[in-house]
Amino acid sequence: MSSMALKTLGKFCKPGIFDKGTGALLPEAYKKFYKEWRLTEPTAVHYIPEEGKFKRNELTGEVSPVQNYPIQVIYPKESNEHMWGGEGVVQGFQVRDWRRRRVPHFWMPHLKRSVVYSEVLDKYISVIVTERTISLINSNYGFDHYLLKTPACDLKSLLPLSLKRKILQELEKGCPSYHNKPEKQKEVYSKYKQYLTAYTSEEIEWYGYSFSAACKKLEESIEAKNRPVPLKHIFRSQLLDKLKEAAKTESGEEVAVGGASAWLNKINPFAKET
Repeated sequence: MSSMALKTLGKFCKPGIFDKGTGALLPEAYKKFYKEWRLTEPTAVHYIPEEGKFKRNELTGEVSPVQNYPIQVIYPKESNEHMWGGEGVVQGFQVRDWRRRRVPHFWMPHLKRSVVYSEVLDKYISVIVTERTISLINSNYGFDHYLLKTPACDLKSLLPLSLKRKILQELEKGCPSYHNKPEKQKEVYSKYKQYLTAYTSEEIEWYGYSFSAACKKLEESIEAKNRPVPLKHIFRSQLLDKLKEAAKTESGEEVAVGGASAWLNKINPFAKET
């Protein structure tokens, strides 16, 4: 018996989202994205983490362990339609007057509408951002570099994640947005192609979806595969195949698609005469 089995012996493990229902059928490509998005520790935004394992008080000389407790941040559903750069709503208390008790307070990110440009997609996008988002875009030398370099746990919201998926899909196709400009197309592709090495085609396809959206996508694909085909379509294709084979047998040689169509029109009593 393995050590893991001994540790969990007699214990009830609560099933996770990937252990039941449609979640159990999701591919490993989506599970990899979900781990990067939800289970990876994001970069500290609202506090400055201390380095090392221990610290010494300069006055007393007392040594104490370093404890970095992340601040609880609230991300409302509206943030999925914006790009906050990791910022969120912080709930706490504020002392407004030393003679009175502290009062609850919410610190909100400062939002503003701006326009960003994606060089890979060759599109300008109007989106609500924070000052930190603009700073990150500038420090990464462009909107595309910012999205492609930043992990999902730091992008947070679904809007930048979906844009990142579209950019990766565009790169995988060779930047077809510049098909009228071959030199520019080659330049843009060579500039960003190194980001494709971290993903497979399946991982790009499933990147940036929420859990509910991924389940819906999987259910739709399963339904499309199991959708019954009307028998009239099957019989019609079989009849056309037989008629084409008969035409080839009579002529004794391969006939072009146009010739086969003309031959079919001759035996079709409902065909219009030209």
